[in-house]
Amino acid sequence: MIFVIDDNRMMAECIAKACGGEVKIFGDALMATQAIDDGLPEMIFMDAMLTGPDGFTMLNELISYSDTMKIPVVLITDARFDNLDLSEYGVVGVLSKDTVTPAEVRAYVEKYC
Repeated sequence: MIFVIDDNRMMAECIAKACGGEVKIFGDALMATQAIDDGLPEMIFMDAMLTGPDGFTMLNELISYSDTMKIPVVLITDARFDNLDLSEYGVVGVLSKDTVTPAEVRAYVEKYC
């Protein structure tokens, strides 16, 4: 199971389609956090700038628990994080919303799922 968290429904659907397999789409971090109680995802693709609690709030929540801190997260964002090491938050990659391709998404899925 892969979680895609993005308040832009069209972007979320495109990422989900590129992932293939079983994917759950969430429009905000709160809904995704609640769904984790029903079962851990293998990985998460998430917008950093979500409406409501943003992606970094969710990242902090994920690293707070031993069972969720190991979930690989790929941020999909318009923001630039070139010089930041986000690995301590479980972030394994950052994809640009402007240029992300299905092949890039699929490469992360193949590597981490």
